[in-house]
Amino acid sequence: QVQLVESGGGLVQAGGSLTLSCAASGRAFSISTMGWFRQAPGKEREFVAATIYSGGTTYYTESVKGRFTISRDNAKNTVYLQMNSLKPEDTAVYYCAQDRRRYYNNDYSVRPSDYTDWGQGTQVTVSS
Repeated sequence: QVQLVESGGGLVQAGGSLTLSCAASGRAFSISTMGWFRQAPGKEREFVAATIYSGGTTYYTESVKGRFTISRDNAKNTVYLQMNSLKPEDTAVYYCAQDRRRYYNNDYSVRPSDYTDWGQGTQVTVSS
C-alpha cells in the first residue's frame, strides 16, 4: 500500500514563498514519475509540475515556469515543490501524485487519471 503525505502548505502574502514536501512509502518511489497537481474551489484538478524517476528532467505548466521548482530526494522518498513569487491565483489545495506505471521512464502525463497514487492534499492560500 503506497502512502503519500504532503506538508508545508499555509497562508502567505503575494510575492512570498513556500516549500511543499511529499513523503512516500513503498519501494516504487525511486523508479516512478512524480507529479504535483492543484485544485482551486470550483475548478478541475490541474497539472503543476512533474519529475521523472531520476530527477534529471522536470516539467512545468506554463503559469508556474520560472517561479516553481520540483525536485526529489530518492534516498528520502520525498518530492518537493519550491514555490516563489506566489500569486493569489496560486491559491489551491496542492496534491502530490505518483505514477507507478511510468517506471524508469523519461515521460510524464498532465492527466490526473494517469497517476496511480495520491496524497491527501495541503492547502496553499496566497493573500493579495
